[in-house]
Formats: sequence, C-alpha cells, structure tokens
Amino acid sequence: MIGHGSSNLVNPHVSVDCVLFGYDGEDLKILLVNQIDKLDLQHVLNKKLPGSLIYEDEDLDESASRVLYELTGLTKINLIQFRAFGSKDRTRNSKDTLWLERFHKLSTSIDRIVTIAYMAMVKIDHKLSHLTSQYKACWLPIKEVGDLAFDHNQIILYAISYMQHYVENDPIEFFDLLPAKFTALQLRHLYEVIYNKEFDVRNFHKKIAMMNYIIPLEEYEKGVAHRAARYYKFNRKIYNKQIHKII
Repeated sequence: MIGHGSSNLVNPHVSVDCVLFGYDGEDLKILLVNQIDKLDLQHVLNKKLPGSLIYEDEDLDESASRVLYELTGLTKINLIQFRAFGSKDRTRNSKDTLWLERFHKLSTSIDRIVTIAYMAMVKIDHKLSHLTSQYKACWLPIKEVGDLAFDHNQIILYAISYMQHYVENDPIEFFDLLPAKFTALQLRHLYEVIYNKEFDVRNFHKKIAMMNYIIPLEEYEKGVAHRAARYYKFNRKIYNKQIHKII
C-alpha cells in the first residue's frame, strides 16, 4: 500500500468505501475502480467503489483519504462520513471475499466486514479527469452502473438519497458543481440529474426568484442559435448570512 507509516497490518473486519458523485455539466457520474487480480493484472473481476480494509493504526477519516488516493490518485477531496453498512450478507459472494483475501495477502479467511461509507460531490474538471490507471479508475454515468462487488449497489442507492437530502438542506455544495456564471437551464438540469426527475420550467424560475442568494447578472449568452439566456451567480456571503439567521 502507498503512503502509509510503519505498520501495514490491516483490520480484516473494518473497511471504508468512498462514493464520489461527479458532475461534468451533462451527466451525474460515479467514481468506480476494478477488482484487479494481483497475480494476473490483466484479469479484472468486477467493478466496485474505491474502498479497502483499514490499517490497525489509522483512524477512519485518514483511511478513507488514503484508500481514495491509492486507488484513484485523487487528493484533497472533502469526504463526508454518512453511514455504516454491516449486514452479514455483505460478504455472501465468495468471489469477493477470496479476492479481498488475496489482495491483502491475509492468512485467515474473511467472514464479516463492517464498512464505513463516505460521500463527496465534485465537479469533474481537468484535474479530476486524470485518474490513475492501476485499478482502472473511471467516471461512469450512474444510469450505466451494472452489478458491482459486495453490496456497493446498495451503498450507492443510500448515498444518492443522502446527497438529495444534503443539498436540499445545504445547497452550498450544489453550486460548487456549476460554473461561476450559469444559466437557469444549467441550474435546472443539475437539479434534474440530482433528483432524477424533470422540473417544470415556469415553477423552477419561481423557485430561483425565491433564492435571494442567486443573483441575476446583466450578462447573456453569446453566439447561440436560440434566444440568449441570462447568466446568474451564487452569492456565498448572502447565503451564509441567511443560514446564520436561521440558526
């Protein structure tokens, strides 16, 4: 393993898994890696979330950041711990447990693992598009995600629900996914991919008008075939003042 201290002793019963939602302006994507057979690097067993067993001498947050870096190359991601998954059925597929035992060169068999799940929302920019290739890390549209290893499909479903609740109560992270200047259409499209439903155009414009921290600009699109749309921007100072009043 990369970037760790003196001890490489893993805890065979506790792991971390990272659910990274990425927005590229069109699709909401999920960051996945592959189960690679260390004895045969060309042999890919299945796709999975970036996750692994923790070391005995590290805390959970440290472990999540380390694992994400080792498997994808990404650093400085604001990971939020959102849930623990400890069903006895998490390791019901013997192929998953056998892979994990071989990956970590464990001398004992794995039976039950509790995983601590972390979530982050990021804008897929130039930096976040460059992922390490060792574990074939990739951004995949959520609608194209098939069967994943362990219970990772279930973890993603919980993460989507958590993300929707999170941005409803604290949309500041939501606006970090948009350009500094955005149109109402861009904002509505982001809402639609986050909530996986369509929003009525007229009602959505009313929704924007009620958000005093979304500032209309005297700037419009240029060089477009359709009617040029107005640009808006998110005012963080107004938003913070409003939140403090509520608190």
